[in-house]
Amino acid sequence: MANTYSALKRVRQTERRTEVNRRNRTRLRHQIRAMRRALTAKDAKVASALLPQTFSLIDRSAKIGIIKKNTAARYKSKLHIRVKALAA
Repeated sequence: MANTYSALKRVRQTERRTEVNRRNRTRLRHQIRAMRRALTAKDAKVASALLPQTFSLIDRSAKIGIIKKNTAARYKSKLHIRVKALAA
């Protein structure tokens, strides 16, 4: 266990940051899961309504480092292709 004041402070900060990161990652995964469920159910109206929210959350997650930039681009591309196919 840490035994200096600065090390104890770092432990507290790390715990807080870990919790924030976990919450953000969970939120992202739930949003993508909801989007995929709408696509699987072939519900074009719900999928197109969820698309901007999902893209926004993916972009924010990439910006703050929850996922990498190319991973975000890949998620967005795959989801957009499936929404377009569903709408057609």
